[in-house]
Amino acid sequence: MRIAEVLPMADNVLFIETEDGATGLFDVKPYLSSEVFAPLHDHTEFAAVHNGVYFIEWACGADLSADTIEARLKPTPPDIGQLLADKGNAGVGSLL
Repeated sequence: MRIAEVLPMADNVLFIETEDGATGLFDVKPYLSSEVFAPLHDHTEFAAVHNGVYFIEWACGADLSADTIEARLKPTPPDIGQLLADKGNAGVGSLL
C-alpha cells in the first residue's frame, strides 16, 4: 500500500487515503503509551505528521509503516467522507 494523503484529525486519529483511492481512519491512541509516541499527546506535534508514502512519521521519531496502517485502518464514516468530498482539505479544519 502507498499512502497518498494523511490528515490529522481530533482525538489522535488520522484520515488516510491510499494511492488507489481507498480511505480510512487510523487511531493512534493505542500507541501513545509507548515512549516514542508520547509526544503525540500534544496535538501540535501530532498534527505535524509527515507522509513518507510507505510510512508516516513525526519529528519526535515515532513512525508507522503502511503495512501497520493498512492492517488497522477502519472504514471512513460517511459523514467524514462526505465532508472531505464537499469541502476538500478545507473541511478538515472542522475535524481537528
